[in-house]
Amino acid sequence: MELFNQKNEFKKFNVTAIGMSAVLLLAACGEPEAEADVAAGETGGACTEEYNLKMSVTVSDSSTWYEAAEKLSTDIAEATDDRITIDIFANEQLSGGDSGKAVEGLAKGTIDLTFNSTIIYSILDERFGVASAPFLFNDLEEVDAVFNGEGGEMFEEILAEKGIHSLGFGQNGFRQLTNSVRPVQSPEDIEGLKIRIPGIAMYTDLYQELGTNPQTMTFSEVFTSLQQGTIDGQENPIDVIHSAKLQEVQDYITMWNYSYDPLVLGMNQDLYESMCEEDQQLFDELGAEAAQFQLEQARLKEEEQIAELEAAGLEFYTPTEEELAQFQEVAQPIYDQYESVWGTELLNAFQGE
Repeated sequence: MELFNQKNEFKKFNVTAIGMSAVLLLAACGEPEAEADVAAGETGGACTEEYNLKMSVTVSDSSTWYEAAEKLSTDIAEATDDRITIDIFANEQLSGGDSGKAVEGLAKGTIDLTFNSTIIYSILDERFGVASAPFLFNDLEEVDAVFNGEGGEMFEEILAEKGIHSLGFGQNGFRQLTNSVRPVQSPEDIEGLKIRIPGIAMYTDLYQELGTNPQTMTFSEVFTSLQQGTIDGQENPIDVIHSAKLQEVQDYITMWNYSYDPLVLGMNQDLYESMCEEDQQLFDELGAEAAQFQLEQARLKEEEQIAELEAAGLEFYTPTEEELAQFQEVAQPIYDQYESVWGTELLNAFQGE
């Protein structure tokens, strides 16, 4: 009986030992799988991080810019069951009305997303000014070919250098000239006018070539300055002129399409890179859709906006080809002056060469 018990105890010991060995073996084999699961969760699995993001828009909540921002906010919230939300602030409320500070905040990460013109991005890097070089594009087909091709790719690379991830390009559109002094049909007509321009060197040099007295100020100050007569005029695309109700303080508009103004739907690069892969893909996909939506809406609405501006009393003038050629001749020195700033390769890409 004692022998039997010893044998039984020995068997129990072996079973226990084997069982423990099996557990240890399974645990050892399971560790890499568990680590793989964690890694998958971090990069390609379900994302759990919650975000409440802030987005700045330069112009008012009646603009196509704001509509596109709302679309992105809604789409992201729906796709993530409100795990990611985006609060939108019109009229550069996050930067005290200063568009330049908005893009600087985006690059630094104090603002998460913005819809800003590449003209404003020129504050970060003067190369962005090439897109708005005077009389660079003849029509929107040329614009689309550049931004859907090498020019757009080069801009995305420069944005990344500045700490900004591009989600897509929108459209502020071709910039037109308004004033309350006289119709502008030739370079002589614009001479001596006090024209508000964006605060970048290229526009200052251009308007000095045109013989005006260029004035720089944030856009939030423009309406009041026009109303008070501090400035005679300003230049902006139709969507901005319409949404800012500048027809209430301006009499004449010259449709000269002198400078194209693209928009960047930008996201802070560090924020983007901190997100899981699924969220990155969501922002890339839905951001591109929002930017395309803004571009299409801006183009669709422009004819209607022009009709409303005309009905409000704004007097329109479209220069002839001969008159445009005069403006182009006056503006030519800007290319000679800024090719070294923009870079020959970038300029060639935007000229379609």
